[in-house]
Amino acid sequence: MDTLFNLIRQGDLEGIKSVLNTIPDSVNQSDQRGFTPLILATYVGDLKVTKLLLDLGADVNAQDSSGNSALMGVAFKGFPEIAKLLIQNNASINLQNYTGGTALIFAVTFGQDEIIKMLLENGADASIQDQDGNTALKHAQFQGNTSAEELLSTYLNA
Repeated sequence: MDTLFNLIRQGDLEGIKSVLNTIPDSVNQSDQRGFTPLILATYVGDLKVTKLLLDLGADVNAQDSSGNSALMGVAFKGFPEIAKLLIQNNASINLQNYTGGTALIFAVTFGQDEIIKMLLENGADASIQDQDGNTALKHAQFQGNTSAEELLSTYLNA
């Protein structure tokens, strides 16, 4: 498995294909942090590898050892093209990690306005609270993220 994860970090598409052709089940195996190949590929922002893994049956809603999914990772990192691909492949928009965080909460917290809008347009529930009782709007207020506050307010008042 280390080989596959190293190839993903390097963006070696041909090497990844070779490993997955040899060991097809490795598409959904986790490393010691609970990362699956898909979670890692999205975290490093590799659209081509993400597409390959999804085409080969990667679990779009797999969660790492903290309960974070690939969609949560791109909401944090800010890769809108990958977020769109994950959503098109049935990523669970409102999935929560082990502290109650959602992709929307991450996108708001880290100022990813394009992803915030995309999540809202695809059914993100802005009323979901994290373990501290905070919604995405509350996180926007904490961060002083006025553009996220406006997006959320427009959605909540629609």
